[in-house]
Amino acid sequence: MADESEVIVKSKELFYRGQNLEELKKLDVREVAKYLPSRSRRSVLRNFQTIEKFVKRCEKKLSRKKKIRTQLRDIIIVPRLVGLTISIHNGKTFNDILISHNMIGHRLGEFSLTRQKVSHGAPGIGSTKSSAGVQKK
Repeated sequence: MADESEVIVKSKELFYRGQNLEELKKLDVREVAKYLPSRSRRSVLRNFQTIEKFVKRCEKKLSRKKKIRTQLRDIIIVPRLVGLTISIHNGKTFNDILISHNMIGHRLGEFSLTRQKVSHGAPGIGSTKSSAGVQKK
């Protein structure tokens, strides 16, 4: 995983692992994999065709000014996706996520959580032994 310490901001230029972000955007997906952490690198090298196809689809929709929606939660974020707003499916709805330079090397699904906090209401009649004898209306 990319730590925040690995991404350095020097005079408003963004760097990722010592490389300028603008230069990384020009590289091929397989060439960018050299700069990713090991787990992300192996995933990118195995699935580079899927990631390239996804990036091209995003750029095509961006040129038509259409919203980018996806259910591909296992796609690794590469530098060419930085700056895009992507709607990621969480199993129920699509959450809009703005891709920043800190997200490079992570998966899309990490930023669209599938589980929400449960807020329980008051217990009902019959839920405890003391309320078991109370008649229901």
